[in-house]
Amino acid sequence: MSSLPLLTLYIRTGCHLCEQAEENLARLEFRVQLLDVDTNAEWRQQYGDDVPVLALGEQVLARGVLSPGRLGMIKLQLLRAAEPPTSERPEA
Repeated sequence: MSSLPLLTLYIRTGCHLCEQAEENLARLEFRVQLLDVDTNAEWRQQYGDDVPVLALGEQVLARGVLSPGRLGMIKLQLLRAAEPPTSERPEA
């Protein structure tokens, strides 16, 4: 099972960059909820023409072109952050 957190992708209907981002996120098996900025005045004001915007809670991870390479780096960072800390004990 994936240890990736649920991310939010802010999109706009008819946005080709948003469609590409959705496809790339699905291909890389991200867990994503889609929110259309035009359905909420606060999102529209906050993200406006910056869509697509990928966020983890309130933290924006990326805006604009979400290429497979860029998303791969984000996925790696998220997986590393989800790893439990290792305890380093000296060998006996």
